[in-house]
Amino acid sequence: MPQPSGPQSRSVSRRRFLQTSAAALAAPYFVPRSAFGANERVVLGFIGVKNQGTANLKKFLAHDGKLCDVAAVCDVDSNVLGTAQALAAKSTGRTVDASDDYRKLLERKDIDAVVISTPDHWHARMTIDACNAGKDVYCEKPLTHTIVEGRKMVDAARSQKKIVQTGSQQRSDAKFRQACELVRSGRIGKLETVFVGIPKPNHPGKPIPDSDPPAELNFNMWLGPAPDRAYNKNRVHYNFRFFWDYSGGQMTNFGAHHIDIAHWGMGMDDSGPLEIAGVATFHPEHWHEVSETCRVTYKYPNDVTMIVGQQQKDIPMGATFVGSQGKIYVTRGKIVGEPADVLSEPLGESDVKLAVSTNHQLNFLECLKSRALPICDVEIGHRAATACHLGNIAVRTGRKITWDSAKEQIVGDDAAQAMTLPKYRSPWSI
Repeated sequence: MPQPSGPQSRSVSRRRFLQTSAAALAAPYFVPRSAFGANERVVLGFIGVKNQGTANLKKFLAHDGKLCDVAAVCDVDSNVLGTAQALAAKSTGRTVDASDDYRKLLERKDIDAVVISTPDHWHARMTIDACNAGKDVYCEKPLTHTIVEGRKMVDAARSQKKIVQTGSQQRSDAKFRQACELVRSGRIGKLETVFVGIPKPNHPGKPIPDSDPPAELNFNMWLGPAPDRAYNKNRVHYNFRFFWDYSGGQMTNFGAHHIDIAHWGMGMDDSGPLEIAGVATFHPEHWHEVSETCRVTYKYPNDVTMIVGQQQKDIPMGATFVGSQGKIYVTRGKIVGEPADVLSEPLGESDVKLAVSTNHQLNFLECLKSRALPICDVEIGHRAATACHLGNIAVRTGRKITWDSAKEQIVGDDAAQAMTLPKYRSPWSI
């Protein structure tokens, strides 16, 4: 496959691309594509249409015929594919193409952008292929399966001048934005600690024997770049989240959401931690591979500490920002401040105003026309995923990790650094 060009001048270009003010997002990112006229709709294809893929399809279908046209769906499970095709046809009133190979979808010249909602181990290869095929991309979180994949995805997006939105939809929620604006405006004093709470794994239970894959599933294509192994019902579809070959457990699932908000509040969208250390427990009978509980401490610049806790009684689900003069807790549907009036006083002229999005999918569609950076650009998604992966590496190795966020390398630990690299099985590569 064609390879993306090398990194741009990172010290300058990342900060230029990652300005988070509303003005920066409103400004032109690239020259608008001539293919988009004032009244033309974006043509979309969907890769992976089960679970979150179905949710994304429904959300974009709400804009069909207005801002976009849903043209095609793709999945390696024929039952899932048929259900999604029927759903799209019922909503649009027209036939929507269906395929079990994403490469066929990318060959279509009429498709402007793709929505990728596959298991994590497919995200990088599909996103890079899509950018190289001239498509913009909406890719689910966590953006990556490994750290190195993320930089390659950013490079592909930049070299091909493509919009890539990460599906971290909490960035399009007013409560999360309010919390981050208040924190960055100093309303709780100097930020000292951020607590991030994540849930226990919701795996289906006891292991079952391997078997032949069902007739409706192209299991070899489901595996794709992942290691070759026998089919097991407890490892596919949603259950991919609980095995290292495909994902990173709740650290990369809910952790990707709440660490993303922590980064937004800390102003770390183009940077990362300095040191990471932690402990975890794992299922005693090995029903799955990822952590059952964990407590991971990250040291960031400016003397800020982030602590990610899985099933820790003192760390509620969501993000808690603790400063020298108060704290703010935010999770889905709820925001609480201490003292209480920290939330009631409006932001002033000199306070930090972050980019505004009220609908994650709509933000993506609007950015396809304007060529402005989306609310959760590929670089932002890469940095949040990196923090997730570093936490998993720390608890898997049992060692403190020293991270160089400029070079994006683990310092002084070759074995841990090797865990940042993708290991694709032939014939797949990146």
